[in-house]
Amino acid sequence: MTDGEIVVAAAKESSRYNFWELLTAVIVSILIFVCLLPASDLIAAWFTRHFWKVPSWYLPAFYGITSFAFVAILFYVANIPLIDRIIIPRVVRNACVTGRAFRLFTESGVHNTKTHSGILIFVSLLERQVRILADSGINEKISQDMWNLIADDLAAGISKKQYEVAIIGAIQKCGDLLAQHFPAQKTEGDELPNNLILLENAGWN
Repeated sequence: MTDGEIVVAAAKESSRYNFWELLTAVIVSILIFVCLLPASDLIAAWFTRHFWKVPSWYLPAFYGITSFAFVAILFYVANIPLIDRIIIPRVVRNACVTGRAFRLFTESGVHNTKTHSGILIFVSLLERQVRILADSGINEKISQDMWNLIADDLAAGISKKQYEVAIIGAIQKCGDLLAQHFPAQKTEGDELPNNLILLENAGWN
């Protein structure tokens, strides 16, 4: 038993990442456009065979429509989590997850318990990353390195889609550490919620 309190929260993703998805779609579309340029004679010949009269604007219109279509299609494809994890730089994903975790740390009140012994376990599913943040009272007694080890184990479990087992295991490890340094003494109820907090899209940065 411990006076420390643990809040567990999960988010589908820590940011929208629209910039990187659109940038990827535009770059790939430009490459496709460049690859189609040498085939302009073949495309013009195809139009001539299939239409009675081919205005001069048909070919540039074809290239324009094709380019915009590829941007739209590729932007949709880029929203697939697997693709997101490939196209979004790791440093960007790391920064977004860390920023979202610190924001939630203050918003959820984890930093405001009477004994400053609150812990936030934040799971970001798209990035398959975990942040464990402890309040000042805990940081005086337990190194952040210990929480990082637990976070890495939890992230590994999330990557294997062992959500329930991984989260329960992380909570138990955190609870054991807290019990060593913050044994139960208070008689009043918990200051923080015990249920899993699922963040909606409105909570994005």
